[in-house]
Amino acid sequence: MKASYFCADAFEIYFTALWGCSWWDYRDMDKHSQDGRPILLPHTFHTEFERVCSEGKTGSLEHSEFGLLMASTQEAVVLPPRIAFALRPTIGEWCYICVDIDSMQVKELTSSSYLALKERLVPFHSACEEEGACEEPKVYSKDPLKDGAQLTDASGFDPFVLEIDMAPFHRHYPRISVASRIGQGVSFLNRTLSSKMFVSDAPAPGADLLLEFLRSFHVGEERLFLQPHISTTAKLRSVLVKAERLLDFKDDQLPVTELPELRELGLARGWGATVRFARESFQMLLDILQAPDAEALEHFLSRLPLLRRVAVLSPHGYFGQQGVLGLPDTGGQVVYILDQVRALEQEMAARLADAGLDDVAPEIVVLTRCIPDAHGTSCDRRLEPIAGTKGARILRVPFRDAQGSVVRHWVSRFKIWPYLERFTLDATREMLAELGGKPDLLVGNYSDGCMVAALMSSRLGVTQCNIAHALEKTKYDDADVFWAAHERDYHFACQFTADLIAANVADFIVTSTYQEIAGQHGKVGQYESYRAFTLPRLYRVVHGVDIFSPKFNIVSPGCDPDIYFSHTQTDRRLTEMHGEIQELLFGKTGDSAMGTLADQNKPIIFSMARLDKVKNLTGLVSWFACCPRLRELCNLVVVGGVLDPKDTTDHEEAMESQKMHDLLKKHDLDGCFRWIKAQKNRVRNGEIYRVVADKRGAFVQPALYEAFGLTVVEAMTCGLPTFGTDRGGPGEIIKHERSGFHIDPFAGEKNAQLMVRFFERAASEKGYWERISRGAEERIASRYTWKIYAKRLVTLSHVYTFWKRMSDLEGRETKRYLEMFYILKMRQLISKVPYSEGPNGVPATATGFGGQ
Repeated sequence: MKASYFCADAFEIYFTALWGCSWWDYRDMDKHSQDGRPILLPHTFHTEFERVCSEGKTGSLEHSEFGLLMASTQEAVVLPPRIAFALRPTIGEWCYICVDIDSMQVKELTSSSYLALKERLVPFHSACEEEGACEEPKVYSKDPLKDGAQLTDASGFDPFVLEIDMAPFHRHYPRISVASRIGQGVSFLNRTLSSKMFVSDAPAPGADLLLEFLRSFHVGEERLFLQPHISTTAKLRSVLVKAERLLDFKDDQLPVTELPELRELGLARGWGATVRFARESFQMLLDILQAPDAEALEHFLSRLPLLRRVAVLSPHGYFGQQGVLGLPDTGGQVVYILDQVRALEQEMAARLADAGLDDVAPEIVVLTRCIPDAHGTSCDRRLEPIAGTKGARILRVPFRDAQGSVVRHWVSRFKIWPYLERFTLDATREMLAELGGKPDLLVGNYSDGCMVAALMSSRLGVTQCNIAHALEKTKYDDADVFWAAHERDYHFACQFTADLIAANVADFIVTSTYQEIAGQHGKVGQYESYRAFTLPRLYRVVHGVDIFSPKFNIVSPGCDPDIYFSHTQTDRRLTEMHGEIQELLFGKTGDSAMGTLADQNKPIIFSMARLDKVKNLTGLVSWFACCPRLRELCNLVVVGGVLDPKDTTDHEEAMESQKMHDLLKKHDLDGCFRWIKAQKNRVRNGEIYRVVADKRGAFVQPALYEAFGLTVVEAMTCGLPTFGTDRGGPGEIIKHERSGFHIDPFAGEKNAQLMVRFFERAASEKGYWERISRGAEERIASRYTWKIYAKRLVTLSHVYTFWKRMSDLEGRETKRYLEMFYILKMRQLISKVPYSEGPNGVPATATGFGGQ
C-alpha cells in the first residue's frame, strides 16, 4: 500500500484518541500561529506530542501505529482550525495530511495542495519583492481547502502559481527503488543500461555504440585506441582476437611500444603500457562484446585514459593556499579542493601511465575569483601553481560589474549572483586557453560553482559533476517559505533556484555521506529537502530533486596524511611548534586570544570552525557555561572567527562574535575558557589536535547541520575522541560510543552530561580514553582517505562520460525545460540582487586586472 493511503487510514483510525487533549484545542493552535511558530519543526513537534501523551495519560498511544506516524512528522503547519502534516514514513517517501479540528475530518493532500497551504502563512506584501524584505510572518485564517475549492485571490494570492515538476522528465530514466541503495548510482546505472543496450534486438546495439565511443578519442591529432579502418564490430572482434594471440607469446612486462604489429593490426595507443595490461584490456573488451556484465564494463571503462583535463569551479571566497583559512566564506571547501586536486592528479597520472600514455601529463585548473584587494593573500594573482602537484594550478578570473569594471573587494557568497554569468563567459575563455582545449570533466563546488559548471557544460557539452558541500536550505529553518524575510542578507531565492537547476542538469553528483542525499530515519537529507518546496509568490516545486536518481554517488574524502596523523607517532610530531602552541592555548588575553585557562592540567574540550550561526560555536560555549560539573572537569578552547565584531564585514560572523563576548561576560568564563581567533596555518592546526590529544581531551563539532565534517575527520585521524552533531555527515562518520559520540545540537544540557560522563569515565577507567581514541583512528583509516576518493572519482568520470555519449541520459528535453526556467525566472531573480558595495559603502571597482 502506498505511504499516502496508509497515512490517511491511520489518521482516521487513531486521531480520535487525541480528542480532548489541550494541544489540539483551537485556542492552543492559534497560540502557535500567533507566537511566531506557525510551522512546528520536528524537535518542537515531537516534544509537544510526548507532552500530550503524558498529560492525557495516553502513553500507549506514543508506541502505537499512530505514534509511529507522528514520529515520522517532519513539520506541522498550523492554520486554525486546521493542522497540516508532512509525514515521511520512510526515507524518500512522503505524504501530506490535513486535519480539521472542528469537524474531526482528515483529508489527504497532494504535495501541491500542501505547499499551497503553507503559502497562506506568508502575507501578500508587494514591498517584499521590491525591497527584498518582509515583516514578521502572519497567518491568514481563510480556508484554501474548503470543499476542495482551489485558492482564490480574495486575500491577494495568485491562484495561478508557476509549478515546477521534473517528474515527467524522469519517467524513462532509470531509478533506484531501494532506499539502502541510494548513493550507489554508478553501479545501478551500469546494471540497468548494459542489460538494455547489449542485447541483439536493441535499436542501437551496445557493441556498435561502444565501437563509436572508442573511435572518438584523440590526444591532439593522434588517434587513441583504434585506427579509422576499424569501422564495424566484426572487424573489432577480429582484430582483438589476433592481438590477444600475438600477446600470448610475449613477456608480460614487455612495453607495448616494442610491438609494431599491434599498430599494423589497427590498434592505436591507449590499451596499456605493458603486454600484460594491454592483454587484459583486450580480453575484457572481448568479454563485454560477447556477454556484457555491468562490473566488467565498469572495470574496462576505468582502465581507459579518458580523463586528461579537469576544471574545478569554486568562485566564492578567498581561494588560496596560504593565509586564507578563517577569512569570510573561506574554510573547509578550500582545504577539500586542494587535497582533492593533489590526489586526483596522482590518480590521473597513474592511469595515463598504465594505459601507455606516460608522455601525456594530466591538466587540472581550479577556476576561482581574482580579488585585487587580497588582504595580503595570493588571491590577486591570476595564476598560482598548487603545491604538492606537478602541473595543477589555480586560475583566477575577476568579477566585473554591470559596466564591465573589475570588482576589487570580497563579495559574500550570498551576494555573488549578479556576477556569475559574466564570470562564466570570462572564465570559459581563460580556461580553454590555459588547458589548450575543452576539459573532459567540469567539477562544480557549492551553489555558485555548480551553477557556473551548469552554464559552462551546456555551452561546451562536457561531463558535469556537482559537489554541493553544503546546501543552505536545510541550515535555516523555513528558509524557503519565508525566503523574503531573509532576502536582504541571504538572497535564498537565487540560491535555492540555482541548486534546483544545477542538481537536475548535472551528469553525476558526488556527496560525502548518505545523509547528505537522503538523511536518515527521522531526519531529512539535504538533497531530499529539494523534493518539494515553495517560494511563495515566485514558484512552487512539486517534484524537484529525486534522491533515487542514479546520479548520486557517495565518495567520502579524507584529510592530508602529511598534516593529520596520530598523536602516538612521536617520531613525526612537530615538537618545534609546541612552544607557540603552548602560548596559543595557555597564554594571556591579547590580540589573538581572549580568556585564560587557570588549570593547565585539565583535559581540553576543543572545537574549531567558522564563526557563524550554523557552525554553532556559541552554542557549545553556552552548553559548557551552563554545566558546573563540566567546567570543573575540563577547559574549553574554541578556535574561530574574529575577536572584535568590527573586524569583519560578514554580518553573521559579527553577530556571533558579539554573542561570544556576551557569553564570556554573562557566565564569568575566564579561567576555564579560551577563545582563539581563526587560525590559518594548517600544519600547526594538525599539531594542535595532537597536543589536545596529549592532554586526553576531546573534539566537539556542535553544528546545527554539517554536510560532511572535515574537522571531524581531521580530529579523529589525530586520535581525538570526537563528539559530532547527529545532523549530517558526522553522524555517519562516527560510530556512537566506539569511535566517538553523537550529539543533538538542540539538546545542549543532554550533550553536556554526555561529555561529563565521558571525562569522568576516562579519569576512573584505565584504557577507556585510549580505546575511543584508537576507534577513531581505525574508523577513518578504513573509509576516509584521499587515495580511495581519487580512484572512485576518476572511475565515475569515465563511466558517466560513456553513458552520456552512448544514451540519452543527457536529457535534451530536461535541459531545455531547465534552460527556460533559468532564462525566465532565475535571471529575473538575479536582476533584483544589487551589485555588492565595497567596505566604504560604495561600489569598489577598478579598470585594471589586479595581479596580472
